[in-house]
Amino acid sequence: MKKTNSFFPSKLAVICLLVLALALALTACGAKPTKQGETPKKMEEIELTISAAASLTDSLKEIQTLYSEKYSHIKLNYNFGASGTLQQQIEQGAPADVFISAGRKQMQALVDKQLIDQAQQTNLLTNEFVLITALDAKSAIDKVEDLSKSEVTNVAIGQPESVPAGSYAKEVLTYYKLWDSLQSKLVLSKDVRQVLTYVETGNADAGFVYKTDALTSQKIKIALTVDPKSHKPIQYPIGLIKESKHSKEAQAFYDYLLSKEAQDVFVKYGFSLPGTD
Repeated sequence: MKKTNSFFPSKLAVICLLVLALALALTACGAKPTKQGETPKKMEEIELTISAAASLTDSLKEIQTLYSEKYSHIKLNYNFGASGTLQQQIEQGAPADVFISAGRKQMQALVDKQLIDQAQQTNLLTNEFVLITALDAKSAIDKVEDLSKSEVTNVAIGQPESVPAGSYAKEVLTYYKLWDSLQSKLVLSKDVRQVLTYVETGNADAGFVYKTDALTSQKIKIALTVDPKSHKPIQYPIGLIKESKHSKEAQAFYDYLLSKEAQDVFVKYGFSLPGTD
């Protein structure tokens, strides 16, 4: 029988060597790149909780979309409500990274309790105060004193103790000497958006809201813009919560809201910028 020359590898051995060489080559290609060409690590997703006045709902939702396009690893969780309610939640330890109030009083309360640093808060926006009625209102309201008409049976305002818009409404009615005489007509609401809803649905003949809220509805009309002399300036201060677990990211969002891109969105929704109204 003819002997096989053992010096030359069999076909099987050749195939094994080729497979091994290919595996080594693929491993080399997938080796960790050098620092110069290193593949960037996927950024860890971080969630920020933004406690904000209800009147900011529409503008901040649009800003959320813009922000996520720039910083996809940052998830913004909004907690909208009456500024006084949000203030109390923060005081009681509810998680929050940024607070945007519709009134200076609520922000100052958190500064006084050292939950927000005075240096880490500023006035973000301003607004106007208006009186609204239904589109088909039975009684024309041309001035605040018209709320005393017998045809006007219900006037919606926010809770003065917890809703800045309610506090402004009380100031306006007090200024016009109507606060006491209108008590039986007042319908108190949990926030300014509920005031808007009451007028839209006919549960109130008129209501005091911010101009920005009125502009969101096709079901009501602005009867008049309230004289700014009759109430304190409407300011929207923004502040960083000291106990934030993501202070760096919270600061970045705070700075973004002060940028032109974000401010253009606020202006589109009817807000004014400090120093421009």
